[in-house]
Amino acid sequence: MKKQQSKNIAIIGSGLVGSLLAIYLKKYGHKITVFDRRPDIRKVDFSGRSINLAMSNRGWNALKEVGLEDKIKEIAIPLDKRAMHVIGQPEYYQKYGKEGEAIWSISRGVLNRKMIDLAEAEGVQFKFDEKVWDVDLPEAKLYTGETEKGEWQEYKYDLIFGCDGAFSRVRHKMQRRSRFDYSQDFIDVGYKELTIAPNADGTHKLDKHSFHIWPRGKFMLIAMPNLDGSFTCTLFMPFEGEVSFENIKTKDDARVFFKTYFPNVMQDLDNLMEDFFKNPTSAMVTMKCFPWTYWDKVALVGDSAHAIVPFYGQGMNAGFEDIYVLNTIIHKYGDDWEAIFNEFQQVRKPNADAIAELSYRNFMEMSSKTADPKFLLQKKIEKHFATQHPEKWLPVYSRVTFSDRPYAEALAEGDAQEAIMKKVMSIEDIEQKWDSKEVEEFILKQL
Repeated sequence: MKKQQSKNIAIIGSGLVGSLLAIYLKKYGHKITVFDRRPDIRKVDFSGRSINLAMSNRGWNALKEVGLEDKIKEIAIPLDKRAMHVIGQPEYYQKYGKEGEAIWSISRGVLNRKMIDLAEAEGVQFKFDEKVWDVDLPEAKLYTGETEKGEWQEYKYDLIFGCDGAFSRVRHKMQRRSRFDYSQDFIDVGYKELTIAPNADGTHKLDKHSFHIWPRGKFMLIAMPNLDGSFTCTLFMPFEGEVSFENIKTKDDARVFFKTYFPNVMQDLDNLMEDFFKNPTSAMVTMKCFPWTYWDKVALVGDSAHAIVPFYGQGMNAGFEDIYVLNTIIHKYGDDWEAIFNEFQQVRKPNADAIAELSYRNFMEMSSKTADPKFLLQKKIEKHFATQHPEKWLPVYSRVTFSDRPYAEALAEGDAQEAIMKKVMSIEDIEQKWDSKEVEEFILKQL
């Protein structure tokens, strides 16, 4: 491993990616300052715009590398299955992977506060309530102030990392340069955070080791457990249309909506309705850009480089994996930051594009297909075959969630598997012979 000379480094954004990156870089002996336009979230209530996080292998790998895995597991709950709530059917479960494989539910606010504490303990300096208005890319200077037209404070650094999210100020400055590619795509579905309170004795009202889904076609509700016995729920629904956020204007509208589509959460109806009208309806965007870096001075990491919709639970995991990969490249090149940045973006860009595509597709799967008998049969066949031939078939969900294989590989392998399964599902009487030797041999011939 090549050593590094100590640098004066700025990180814009104190979110999960910015805080973890600060911890990694501090361990090299760099001086790290993190800027955030928001107040210190350890001193304020969280925003009401959160979707609980689903930590999986890629995130844990990044935390383990800097000795934080066990500390973070203390504030997380393992979920080994989906709990499906389909109208007219009893609740049923779908295991995620093999025995022992689970995603972990963590409150975004709880995790972010913990990460800032851990970064400060390493000696990282945080500057809250300090908005970055401009960045001088060639000189690695940044300018902060109370207002855009007011007096600015200038800071000079050796390196600047933009970890300031989908609407990054650092990326905004990079976009003005020639030959910078950028696209953003909002989906017509928004989301709203809701809460299911704990029982009076502090226990969970639903199974605490399940990711709960109420699939309803063009909309759905999900719920993930918290340590205090509550569930953070997220309602995903079109902004406009017959069943949409715009058509729920009054408490009576909301009451009818929840009674009609989510009858088994009625014990928390008052709570749900209060959250519905108190919390904002937020939009979701896929954002792509390139390049992610400016010479040996500035780099984008996490959502500022590749924001995705949250339907694979991989936004944070992908951002953490960015840092893990960046660290391995630093080991390779030492002080050559131009080489580090160039290889980082070349390695990560195809994988960021792949998880963006997979995340969009998973919305379609979670909202409508998970209640489709044909889809459920297909998944049962895939799981059965994977159990028989684990060396030949790793389901795409497991490849994304429970491995550290590249996202781009998962997308390509998933497309190849889907083409095979399309042929399998067209076999006559597949419902009766799904676990037969005939079907197993048919799949083997296709591989």
